[in-house]
Amino acid sequence: MTGLRPTGHVVTRDGVALFSRGAGAGPPVLLLASWSLSSLSWGAIMARLAGEGFRALAYDRRGHGRSADPGGAQGEGMDYDTLADDLADVLATEDQHGVTLVALSGAAGEAVRCLTRHGAGRIARLVLIGPTTPLLLQRPDNPAGIPAEALAALRGALLDDLPRWLAENARPFGGPLPSDALLDAIRADALTASLPALLAFHQALAETDFRAELAALDLPLLVIQGDADATCPLDLTGRPTADLVKGARLVVVPGGTHGLIASHPALLATAIAGFARGEG
Repeated sequence: MTGLRPTGHVVTRDGVALFSRGAGAGPPVLLLASWSLSSLSWGAIMARLAGEGFRALAYDRRGHGRSADPGGAQGEGMDYDTLADDLADVLATEDQHGVTLVALSGAAGEAVRCLTRHGAGRIARLVLIGPTTPLLLQRPDNPAGIPAEALAALRGALLDDLPRWLAENARPFGGPLPSDALLDAIRADALTASLPALLAFHQALAETDFRAELAALDLPLLVIQGDADATCPLDLTGRPTADLVKGARLVVVPGGTHGLIASHPALLATAIAGFARGEG
């Protein structure tokens, strides 16, 4: 019998309470939400995975959703080392092994850093959806990246009027398929996050270089990304991410934007379930 288990919290090593949820029973799949979003954003995929015989788990990143906000004007604790430690604490508290770890967008860095910092003892395979890895920032050794000035201007827009920025970018994020109601719900979820946390996390996901860490991974990797992803262009993120990991598989969604979680939940659930079963 599947169903939603009682919600609860995981307390991290530095005392931050992270809200967690789960559905179903079976092999574990742990889902990490995108920048600004909470575990709620995985609802449609969690339900599908539970129906396919998996134990679907998700939690709210610190400063997001129903998790505690440690505070601090500079969004302390939103560096990838701390976020990777949080993920390791969730895995230990849930006491799950053979986990299929699924990370969306900026959560890709959390997943990769957790693997390189804590090892793959509990994680059997990795799925990255529209990742921000390996490096978004333009540098002399990454000339195709996004200029620092453009990234700083984006954070300035978030600081000035986050609700307006979310409203203007909801449809480009989701593309033509999601309903207005679904995009409104995603915007409402994002507005529950701490603004200092969002700004600090965005800077981390934009400037952290994961090229060496990706090359060091030794586990099955599936990358899924839309070829119309304007937020994290495929040739800057998903394709080089897959190229850096030996044996990785890249699935490109024709016409897919950054918000595949809103536009293609059934496709994602099917791909995750098949990968978790070792199909393909």
